[in-house]
Amino acid sequence: MKKLVLIAAFVAMLAIVAACAPAAAPAPTAAPASGGAGVTGAITIWDGYHTGDNEEKSINQLIDAAKKQFPSATITVLEVPFDQLFTKFETESASGSGPDMYIAPNDNLGKEVRAGLLAPLDSLLTGKLDGYSQLSIQGVTVNGKIYAVPVVPKAVAMYYNKSTVTTPPATTDDLLAAVKAGKKVGIPNSAYHTFGWWRAFGGQLMDASGKCIADQGGVADAYTYLLSLKAAGATIDADTKLDTLYRQGQLDIYFNGPWVLGGNEDALGKDKVGVAPMPKGPKGNAGPITGIDGFYVNVNSKNQASAVALALFLANKDGQTVYANVAGDPPARTDVSPTDPNVKAFADAASAGFPRPQVAELDNFWTPFGDAATKIFEAKATPADAISAACTAMNTANKK
Repeated sequence: MKKLVLIAAFVAMLAIVAACAPAAAPAPTAAPASGGAGVTGAITIWDGYHTGDNEEKSINQLIDAAKKQFPSATITVLEVPFDQLFTKFETESASGSGPDMYIAPNDNLGKEVRAGLLAPLDSLLTGKLDGYSQLSIQGVTVNGKIYAVPVVPKAVAMYYNKSTVTTPPATTDDLLAAVKAGKKVGIPNSAYHTFGWWRAFGGQLMDASGKCIADQGGVADAYTYLLSLKAAGATIDADTKLDTLYRQGQLDIYFNGPWVLGGNEDALGKDKVGVAPMPKGPKGNAGPITGIDGFYVNVNSKNQASAVALALFLANKDGQTVYANVAGDPPARTDVSPTDPNVKAFADAASAGFPRPQVAELDNFWTPFGDAATKIFEAKATPADAISAACTAMNTANKK
């Protein structure tokens, strides 16, 4: 898809906006005809999952099944800290090395494609993605070419504790009223996590030319609202800290993605964990970014066909059922039916969110707007001033 079309979609879809069952769930023992054939030789995979979390349990369970299914293959998995994964891959791939493939959200997909670091997979995937949603396929497509086997669509939603919250807040006014009434609410402080509030307040990031216009209304209002939550008693902190507080029963409501669903249910009890959409704001529904986790293949891999065949095995119906039932991840496949209603709730959140665009302009969003969020929450700048400075920095970097 051409750049302007993606940007235009970004404008239209966001109004612009503004990466559990016990691990004993059955592992796949055979690959369907749609994937897994011809896995031979050495294949190295990197993942950015946290040690001991349920996503790591899922992939380890599936890798064990793959080793039994394909005894002639040598499969090695290396965990790389998520905050280092993309930089490490891009550095090593640019030098001609790196893993055969890695699994991660499509955060840097466009950037890595433009740098020539990923292999297009269309010829290896012909006729093999019929069971996958169009949302997930589009999320791993750049300029009409497919660069991954999609696994999990992910977007931020609202967690609540069913033992303390009977009806989750449906609107931003309801959420503020809940905080004022004494409910303990956590708001993650990153640009990614706060991105979804923008659309609720009429915020818009870019126009059709890719120029940042977030300083023209709505975005600053979203942050002003989040500050009102903080003033009323909400906790604004890193998402990992809020995960811990929620699991300890110290938060009634907070916002994060499906990658922590399994861990939340393990810690708090599945009967106490509820998931609902981010609250609707004065200008409409929230618009969290929908990212797609997938298996991306290194352009330097000498075993690309086997890497793709292995990815298809790991992401087949049985494999994505493991992801759904162990990790709590919504499936990219349309033939997987999660047993947990919270997984279905996250699937709905991903479907209603905005697919992360892969245009070059978005590469220069994260740093200035991450800095802006920090300054706002630390009271070092007003929302209007911080957003204005971030927009200027983004436009300067993009030569707009």
